[in-house]
Amino acid sequence: MPAKQFSGVHAALLTPRKSDGAVDAAALTRLVQFLLARGIWKFALNGATGEFPLMRPQDLEVALETVRSAAQGRAQILCGIGGIGIGPSRELAAIAQERGANGLLLPMPYFFRYEQHDLNAFCREAAKSTDLPILLYNLPQFSTGLAKETVRTLIESVPNIVGIKDSGGSLDILRDLTEHEVEACRIVGNDPVLRPALSEAVCDGIVSGIACVLPELILRLYEQGNQASCARFDDSWRSLREIARQLDSFPTPWALKWIAQARGIFDASFAQPLSAERAARGAELKSWFPEWFAAAVPGGALTF
Repeated sequence: MPAKQFSGVHAALLTPRKSDGAVDAAALTRLVQFLLARGIWKFALNGATGEFPLMRPQDLEVALETVRSAAQGRAQILCGIGGIGIGPSRELAAIAQERGANGLLLPMPYFFRYEQHDLNAFCREAAKSTDLPILLYNLPQFSTGLAKETVRTLIESVPNIVGIKDSGGSLDILRDLTEHEVEACRIVGNDPVLRPALSEAVCDGIVSGIACVLPELILRLYEQGNQASCARFDDSWRSLREIARQLDSFPTPWALKWIAQARGIFDASFAQPLSAERAARGAELKSWFPEWFAAAVPGGALTF
């Protein structure tokens, strides 16, 4: 199985929803078309940016069919199969394989804290349930974090576990895979660590939530990665840090949805009720964004 089959820039897709909670296929279609028009054809569906704990099996079927149809065969799709246990992950993996995903993102079971041997057993069992290649998905903010030794062991011993998307905010795991010369897809899952990852040559790509609504910025940074000391890269990096600081004060999918609305992609909607304070901060973000965008993406088209 090729080790580097997943590389480059993947946009972590939002999951637009209707008022009844169902996936908004029209809005999702528009999002995919927006990204394709700006040069992104690799997508990560049903990850943290897509609020995966909310995804029911029937929702995932709709989302996968929508992305494939909107992309007209041009998409590479990594599909998240996160759940609270092995049963839900197996069910989502079967749907992803049936509906044409190219690979899977396997988060660790959320809510409870587990030891590394528990995670090892979980990942091995999940891998047995599918023929698709799997990227482990390290998301320690919301589940038990993977240790570098566990990651290395799983990639070296389970044929269809081909790498990791590490959203932990550290490069320790990617450095460890590199130092041990493990053939693996080394994917950054946290935008603010992209620069050091590129500088140290410890990543093969990124799955980026910011790329979902700002593909121009992430593509430019990634393409300039072999010139990480140049002035243009510094400018792009400052812009990324500015937008990341804005996101830090929100649940990340919420901020990205407001930016999507500011760009004319789809209207923001939320699974949780918004307090008056949160709605006001969202309005401030939408007001701030156009001026920031004009400086960060000179000559770029704000709206779709």
